[in-house]
Amino acid sequence: MATILYIRANDKPEGESRTYHISDSFIEEYKRINPQDEIITLDLYKENIDFLRGKDLDVVFGPKTEESRKHPILKYAYQFAEADKYVIAAPMWNLSFPAILKAYIDYVSIVGITFKYTAEGAVGLCAGKKALFVASRGGSYSDDVRAQFEMGERFIRAILNFYGLSDIQSVAAENVDLQGADVEAILSEAVNKAKQIAQQF
Repeated sequence: MATILYIRANDKPEGESRTYHISDSFIEEYKRINPQDEIITLDLYKENIDFLRGKDLDVVFGPKTEESRKHPILKYAYQFAEADKYVIAAPMWNLSFPAILKAYIDYVSIVGITFKYTAEGAVGLCAGKKALFVASRGGSYSDDVRAQFEMGERFIRAILNFYGLSDIQSVAAENVDLQGADVEAILSEAVNKAKQIAQQF
């Protein structure tokens, strides 16, 4: 049995998120194919996540013990490290993603839990796992000209690589805010792609 950590970073009312329309469809298809697996849904806006402050650094860089698993910051890093697969759903905001997702990543990026330092440098401790990043974007940021402005998926891929992951896929619904765009068709295509990925995830 595998455990999927489904990380959601959008504060829109239920049913209004185009990103979640795609990611929820993926989860439903995955559950249909893998009913034995566990899905842990982590809604970041419902968690007690804040920005790291100076007072938190002693814990972040301190010793990792059985007791530290219960710490309100470190518990997220342990949860992440113990999962087998990841689905991260976050819309594009200002060329990246909502700030709460970066705050969460700061909670997860803990030496001794998701990565470690060696004589050769940092080494990820989450190797061999899978991840899917799902996003909706108001415009097109995948062509040669605009791809340089897309910082969300690029950052997610970089940080997951840092943790040791190499099997990272993505689904993005683009142009959903353009005047005259067939948003329903765009989302339908993204949902179909997400369901296809679920077949082998």
